Amino acid sequence: MPRTDFQQLLDAGSHFGHLKRKWNPNMQPYIFMEKNGIHIIDLQKTIVKIDEAAAAIKQISKSGRKVLFVATKKQAKDIVSELVSSVKMPYVTERWPGGMLTNFPTIRKAVKKMVSIDKMTKDTAWEKLSKREKLQITRQRAKLEKVLGSIVDLTRLPSALFVIDVMKEKIAVREAQRLGIPVFGIVDTNSDPNGIDFVIPANDDASQSIQLITGVMVEAIREGLQERRVERDKDDVESDGEGEEEEMPRRRRTRKTVKKAEVIEEIDTEVPEEMEEIDEDLEVGLEEEEEAEEDAEPDSDEEVEEEEEK
Repeated sequence: MPRTDFQQLLDAGSHFGHLKRKWNPNMQPYIFMEKNGIHIIDLQKTIVKIDEAAAAIKQISKSGRKVLFVATKKQAKDIVSELVSSVKMPYVTERWPGGMLTNFPTIRKAVKKMVSIDKMTKDTAWEKLSKREKLQITRQRAKLEKVLGSIVDLTRLPSALFVIDVMKEKIAVREAQRLGIPVFGIVDTNSDPNGIDFVIPANDDASQSIQLITGVMVEAIREGLQERRVERDKDDVESDGEGEEEEMPRRRRTRKTVKKAEVIEEIDTEVPEEMEEIDEDLEVGLEEEEEAEEDAEPDSDEEVEEEEEK
């Protein structure tokens, strides 16, 4: 079942492209017609591309990896930050910091600095600082929060990039391409789709169009996270069942060993008196057997000769 239908995209204005004189010839396969000097995007192809992108992004989130959303356009900032924060994915809605992907360790240092400032404000040494020093540190913290606050949880490079306008965010797209990170992008008629792994041909200026497509991607991420959670719970239940089966024989063995120990203790306490009586009987029996053997022994040679002479 498609995640969007033709009417939804039509109502959101996703079919409106740019003026004919501003078009990029590489977008020709996705253009349906021209009307009043404006290109009209083929929404049937848009539906197919949205479904492909949603399926791919769902698998990424299901595997536990991160998708970085990039939208620095004025009409997309609030929409993206509101939708993406609900699934706890990183996003950039302010200026794209150059080298954010290609020089990721430096960006992580800046994030750690922001965290260290937070710890400093909770320390007792914070009160000993002058008013001027506090103001400088607070301003620095606010600046870092504005640019990097939404990527605090991004401890490693993202597995994919979702871009609202690939032409405006060309620096981010170029960095992702250099590192081999797949790019999902809303591509308008004035942009170049080459180099974009998952092209979504649609209007990237209308706020309703941005909200509709971004919402579909966020919903796909939410489904992937839910499936991941269900699989984890299932694995935990199976592992617990295997653990119980392994423990049962051990418990039975320990009970047997306890019973054996009790029997041995009973034998040790009861048998000695009987054994003493048996030993006495054996000694008497042995003495009688020895006397009988002495009587039964044959006479010596001299006694035999004397008897023969007689």
